[in-house]
Amino acid sequence: MADHAFHRPGPLKQTNKAHKTGRHRSKGAIDNAQKGKIGLRPISHKHKQQQRKEQRRNQMNQLRKNKREEVLEQKRKLGGQNTAPFLVCVLPMHEQIDPMSALEILQSCDSELVVEKSPSGIVYINLPRFKQRFAFVTPPVGRGNELIALDYLKVCDTTLLLTSAAFGDDEIFDRWGQRIFNMMSAQGIPTPVVALMDLESINPKRRPATKQAAQKIISKLLPEEKIMQLDTASEGLNVMRRIGGQKKRILHNVANRPHLFGDVVEFKPGSDPSDDLGTLEVTGFLRGQSLNVNGLVHIPGLGDFQLSQVVAPPDPYKLDKSRDGENSEVRLLDRSDPSKRTSLQSENIPDPMDAEQTWPTEEEIAASQAETKKMKLVKRVPKGYSEYQAAWIPDVEEVEDPEGKDDDDMSEDVDDDEEDDDEDFMSCDNKSFEDEYEKRDSDTEEFQDSVSVASEAAINDEKYDQQMDFQEERETLKKLQQARTDQLWPDEIDTPLDVPARERFQKYRGLESFRTSPWDAKENLPADYARIYQFQNFDRTKRRILNEAKEFEGVLPGFYVTLYVINVPESRWNAFKSAQLNDNIIVYGMLPHEHQMCVMNVVLQRIPDSEVPLKSKEQLIIQCGYRRFVVNPIYSQHTNGDKHKFERYFRPYETVCATFFAPIQFPPAPVLAFKVNPDSTLALVARGRLLSCNPDRIVLKRVVLSGHPMRINRKSASIRYMFFYKEDVEYFKPVKLRTKCGRLGHIKESLGTHGHMKCYFDGQLRSYDTAFMYLYKRVFPKWTYEDCLVRTAEHERQHASANRRSSQQVAMEE
Repeated sequence: MADHAFHRPGPLKQTNKAHKTGRHRSKGAIDNAQKGKIGLRPISHKHKQQQRKEQRRNQMNQLRKNKREEVLEQKRKLGGQNTAPFLVCVLPMHEQIDPMSALEILQSCDSELVVEKSPSGIVYINLPRFKQRFAFVTPPVGRGNELIALDYLKVCDTTLLLTSAAFGDDEIFDRWGQRIFNMMSAQGIPTPVVALMDLESINPKRRPATKQAAQKIISKLLPEEKIMQLDTASEGLNVMRRIGGQKKRILHNVANRPHLFGDVVEFKPGSDPSDDLGTLEVTGFLRGQSLNVNGLVHIPGLGDFQLSQVVAPPDPYKLDKSRDGENSEVRLLDRSDPSKRTSLQSENIPDPMDAEQTWPTEEEIAASQAETKKMKLVKRVPKGYSEYQAAWIPDVEEVEDPEGKDDDDMSEDVDDDEEDDDEDFMSCDNKSFEDEYEKRDSDTEEFQDSVSVASEAAINDEKYDQQMDFQEERETLKKLQQARTDQLWPDEIDTPLDVPARERFQKYRGLESFRTSPWDAKENLPADYARIYQFQNFDRTKRRILNEAKEFEGVLPGFYVTLYVINVPESRWNAFKSAQLNDNIIVYGMLPHEHQMCVMNVVLQRIPDSEVPLKSKEQLIIQCGYRRFVVNPIYSQHTNGDKHKFERYFRPYETVCATFFAPIQFPPAPVLAFKVNPDSTLALVARGRLLSCNPDRIVLKRVVLSGHPMRINRKSASIRYMFFYKEDVEYFKPVKLRTKCGRLGHIKESLGTHGHMKCYFDGQLRSYDTAFMYLYKRVFPKWTYEDCLVRTAEHERQHASANRRSSQQVAMEE
């Protein structure tokens, strides 16, 4: 056979560059990978035919019709013959405006109008011309009545804001009006209607300009609202038409629950004279969702209670009085089953023998006794004490628990900030303040003795000084200084000289990355976490319960009903009646689990009016939804990660997340935070919303240890003043170092025995740079929850005994 010669390309043969398909594969590469295999295609039975123009137009008309019918259905639920009337809150924005004058104008707006007044002061107006009926309530006006007005506004459908043109163009709201408007804006304003009164008393030439100036101010606060005039009967009729025809705002926190504004309230004592319990009968129109008679109800100021039955008496405020004989008897709507009633137990009772326990062996007992004998008891006696006085001072162990030496952990983790801020941050000298004030008082007295006739200015200064609270002045100045120091050097503290850092910070740990490093949420939980309840998935439970509440078929809203609230203490009811300015009470139907305790997380934003920073664990009055209680929250950053940095102070214009123990409540719910002023009035300091009820939120407190470079090389440096013992350097060697200029490093070795150390960094340090070590520990809120209920004599005794028990417990622990 002849040999065949094959052509081989030479070195000058042209070779083209291969085509690059980018990040995706080419068609040939996909074909080679599949190698002829064909994937299964899902079979769809849906009709994918494209709609024609008439079909699309018909579909849009149907959607529009459904939305219109939904809006009409919402409107028909209020103000009709067989539905609850429009509940209107008449709220003046001036303390000098009389709301009864506005009600008189509304009552005389039509000749066929029917006016009736309930025993609790609610004014019912039936307007046959509109085939609608209205109910007007008037909260007390004045400083100190803000909370009552907020309670009225929670359950009302419309808010009638009254202002007057007689106070000038710039005085639409006075100081009271601005305070209550800020609070109701944070809580949620029901459908507002703004009425301008006393416009007839102004010169006719100035009326348009006055009304335009008022409208300009109202547009800044309520951009969608147009101001209405209320001076004559025809203007009153226009206001009534506006209230009955406008679109209603939905406040979801109240709309998701059944609620009732008490029209008639009657307390009936129990059959047993020795028993303090009785039945409270509350009559009114049921609103919101359907009521579950086996569930619990909440009455602000009284607490949580159970229901025995719900009856429907005849409606005395019907539009058509000719049909009164049809339903004149009292009908039983529903009766509760004692076996199905929701329990009032709000806390979990932990079993101390739940976990497996082992008895110590004889060797462990002997070792413990031997260690106790080795301890030397010393007694710290102040200078100048006699032997008899020293005998009353208890013995103190020389070897104390390291937790007692930790300024951040004085007796409990929850009390750490108070000691930290007093010792680690700059503080003011109270004695110097007192000496200064005493010196000024003595100088003033000497001056008054030397001068025969005191001037008017001196008298005014003396009166002003008498009204000042010097203790509050000192505390506020101290808090401002500490907050300023924490803002300049956040979380930075000095390492103690007399205590080893490994003992001082033994509860702290370093993190490789604050965002990604793991932290077990169930690790080292306090004993209070055994008393609370937790959901496996809070968001899923919230959606399920809200959907079930909308679909539940109980006592339907719109009926005029009487709720029989059982087991109400008579002493508490008498105290509640004496504390209230009127006989109106509000009853809320609670959703499942809303009486059980949990860890609540709320997002708060500071009000610009308040300038003093709030310290963590400082007592606040929190209004969350329909509840109002007193807690000591801890603050943390509102971030997206699974770990959140603890904030020592809540400063103005900041947004933080507050954590505290409180009963479960399902969002959405507005949150208002109040602080008690020195004159016992309340000041709104923050507003926000409910975030979740989740005890697994990890709040980490950070401390920063600082060191200064002593000798600087290319990649290494000698650091001092971060530690003062060689053992501390070895203990904290695994923790990373960071510098103020952004360098990262680690500890290489210890130098000497006084805490100097050699460290390596990813670059050369500057001479003015500072090395930092970040340490973290988890902090928990303190169980300080107290519901805002009326105080009785028995409640005061129980509260005092509880305080004594807690103080004795702390003394025993110390």
